[in-house]
Amino acid sequence: MQTYILLTKLSPEVAMKMKDRERLGRNWLEQVKDKCPEVKFIAHYAILGNYDFIDIYEAPDNETAAKVSIISQANGALSAMSLTAIPYKKFIELTEEI
Repeated sequence: MQTYILLTKLSPEVAMKMKDRERLGRNWLEQVKDKCPEVKFIAHYAILGNYDFIDIYEAPDNETAAKVSIISQANGALSAMSLTAIPYKKFIELTEEI
């Protein structure tokens, strides 16, 4: 399984519905579990800055990671970007091969 980081920025309309945030978040997670049952979430944080949320998860391939981003956009994300994450130790090993 590959590790991914999902950065999500909510649309202004969804961001203004703070009282619905928990329900909307649960609905999103249920959809991901239904459409991508192989995805394993490691961490979920609300963050300050250019994005509203960061999720760290494992998925078997890029196509599954793309589905997670698409589900986010279908649920009111203005943008949802999944990035490949490489463990630092593995990154160091890769640099030694060069």
